[in-house]
Order: sequence, then structure tokens, then C-alpha cells
Amino acid sequence: MNEKLIKYISEQLLNNELEDDLEAEDDLLGDGILDSLGMMKLILYIETEYEMKVPPQDMIIENFMTVQHISNYLAKQRS
Repeated sequence: MNEKLIKYISEQLLNNELEDDLEAEDDLLGDGILDSLGMMKLILYIETEYEMKVPPQDMIIENFMTVQHISNYLAKQRS
């Protein structure tokens, strides 16, 4: 799941700028990798790709800080 998310972020949100450097533990917002608009696009992608709705109360930094956090959140939602 991490590789799929990293590929989407790199190709669609960063125009392939960090594909080789983006790691699952990189702080997406804190390190300036994504801005708030990029994060909303990522959430829309997650909702579409994984056929789920991310409720507003789940849109917190603890769930979306890193690719690994996102993967953990998705695994928890799908179980």
C-alpha cells in the first residue's frame, strides 16, 4: 500500500520531483512535501481508490502525517 501511495503522491501531486527520495516515514505536511490543497487531493484519491469515505473527524494529522500513517489508517478502516 505504501508504494502505491508514494507513486500517486510523486506522480500526480509532485510531478515526479521526489519519487526516489520520498519515504513512507517522511512528514508530508511538516516537511513541506504537500500543502493543504495537495492533502485534500490525496484524501480524494484515497476515497476514490479505496472506495471509502474519510469523515471530517478522521482528517487529522495523526492519520495523514506520513504515508505509513495513511496506510495504518486505511488498514484500520478496512478491518
